[in-house]
Amino acid sequence: MRILSIVHGSNVPAGVFGDEAERGGHEVDTWSLAWGKPPPAPIDDYGAVMIFGGAMHADQDDRHPWLREENFFIQRLLDIHVPVLGVCLGAQLIAKAAHAEVTAMAEPEVGWVDVELTDEAADDPLFSALPDRFPAFQWHYYEFVVPSGAEVLARSERCTQAFRLGDMAWGVQFHPEVTRSILEEWFAGEPEEVPGPPEEMLAEFDRQADGWEAFGRTLCGNFIDAAERVAVTA
Repeated sequence: MRILSIVHGSNVPAGVFGDEAERGGHEVDTWSLAWGKPPPAPIDDYGAVMIFGGAMHADQDDRHPWLREENFFIQRLLDIHVPVLGVCLGAQLIAKAAHAEVTAMAEPEVGWVDVELTDEAADDPLFSALPDRFPAFQWHYYEFVVPSGAEVLARSERCTQAFRLGDMAWGVQFHPEVTRSILEEWFAGEPEEVPGPPEEMLAEFDRQADGWEAFGRTLCGNFIDAAERVAVTA
């Protein structure tokens, strides 16, 4: 299966998700609307789309005009029922494309935050096999209102952490794709936003790394499995 990975900067790659997809024998194309050129292949060639994070925010169309085009692109994906999974900014952009509000939080979530699944997650193809409660790595200043008709799949104390819209679209606010090398780039690029000594956060990430990578691989693998089932029945 061919998968499109939409990124929003060189330091926010597909990470664990890209590795898991390629390990499963899938072809992953990386693309950004900020590049000002079409995706590597027509939308119909892709069995799934993954949308990742970025330093910009979903309401910054004035500073990043290509976000308007991305909004239309995601709406098109939703309209033609391409399986799509958004991470952090990607989840916020899916919510925005589905006409839900995305706003700044009173207090951001950066670092490890406890997340709990909802009852609706028990029947979800991505979340049903995940732990009911888990520490999740976060780095976000905005939150989304759950789109109309969507199911809430996970929450933290401060905000919704995951949703499913219809049978084809998911959004997660945390970062299951992140690796240590990605995190090091974030610390180097935005040191003023790190809530504490970077070495302490890296040490904590190292303690959680094996379990968090396995979690990310499971979540991504479940998404790809769901997308493949769609392809078979299409």
